[in-house]
Amino acid sequence: MYAAASQLPKYPAACSRLGQRLVSYMLGIETSCDDTGIAIVDTSGRVHANVLESQQKFHTRYGGIIPPRAQDLHRARIAAAYERCLEQAQLQPEQLAGIAVTTHPGLPLSLIVGLRFARHLARRHHKPMLPVHHMEAHALQARMEHPTEISYPYLCLLISGGHSQLAMVNGPGRLTLLGETLDDAPGEAFDKIARRLRLYVLPQYRLWNGGQAIEHAARDAKNPTAFEFPLPLAQQRNCNFSFAGIKNNSFRAIRKQEREERTPPDGIISNYRDFCAGLLNAVSRHLMHRTQRALEYCLERQLFGAAPPTLVISGGVANNDAIFENLKHLANAYNCRCYRPSKLYCSDNGVMIAWHGIEQLLQDPNQSLRLDIDKIDIAGSAGFQQSMVADVELAAIKCKWIKPL
Repeated sequence: MYAAASQLPKYPAACSRLGQRLVSYMLGIETSCDDTGIAIVDTSGRVHANVLESQQKFHTRYGGIIPPRAQDLHRARIAAAYERCLEQAQLQPEQLAGIAVTTHPGLPLSLIVGLRFARHLARRHHKPMLPVHHMEAHALQARMEHPTEISYPYLCLLISGGHSQLAMVNGPGRLTLLGETLDDAPGEAFDKIARRLRLYVLPQYRLWNGGQAIEHAARDAKNPTAFEFPLPLAQQRNCNFSFAGIKNNSFRAIRKQEREERTPPDGIISNYRDFCAGLLNAVSRHLMHRTQRALEYCLERQLFGAAPPTLVISGGVANNDAIFENLKHLANAYNCRCYRPSKLYCSDNGVMIAWHGIEQLLQDPNQSLRLDIDKIDIAGSAGFQQSMVADVELAAIKCKWIKPL
């Protein structure tokens, strides 16, 4: 049995009363992939602690994430990360109002580590536990930093290493899918293309992910139009994405250039910067086109309601300034406000999980009391509450495309 609201300690400076339940600090645990993130956030959106243990340096050596090793590293680090989190926040476990943990979607071997640790804490300290949808947490994160500017409903573009989705956000657990990738995600495509391009042979990019390396290299392009890529799904009037074509065309362009230059097996083509600029432009155009149709659909169907039209870009690829500025440029053309979380919170982290837990309690203060922690389980894949993908396709909206910057 969880502690009743009256049994929880009162800390007026950082607490608010929601219904009959006192909510103060929320612990967030994130282990969906290769980052161990633990954070504490209060109901006002103040971050009291944020600990992130990244495995990127380890997995970069092998060209991708190895799930069993990711699980081992989560297990080895999660307890120490939790202790550091409490130390940073200068709090005791008894002061926590609840424990939010990522349970879906993600790598099952990684998710189970976070779930078991959260369950252990919940039992030991008699705290409620709230399951969190990883992509929903990304979608809601910007509201923590812009509470007055971003109100429900709003359109969200989720772009990361494993996902590319457009959804209307009406609240936690209330997202409506408008479009998603049919194959690769943008971050995944960037990683694979950067590896085939062999950007890792350059010392400055050795430990960077593909998206970071491509964005940085593109800044120094001398001829950004030297490489052009066909636009995916150009004939399909929906909001779905496809990055497999861009990836395969990239591989062919690299191979052709290598043959012309007789590039050695451990070398890189001479105009790799131009290639990166062309690739970044192609990805930006594709994201812009699908998001533009989603915007027109939402405006036509009045899905924003009385709220000002708002577009939120979130997920690891939202860190990319070139992509974000192009999407912001698109939003401006429709008098639509555009936001993204701080770069610190675009990629996976415990803060977004803690904030999602707070949003759940704001929506339903008694929800956590009804949950049986023994019945909370993980899921490798998970959708949203509703889907309007078919209706978007039936609408077949024809757009006059906004050009990238």
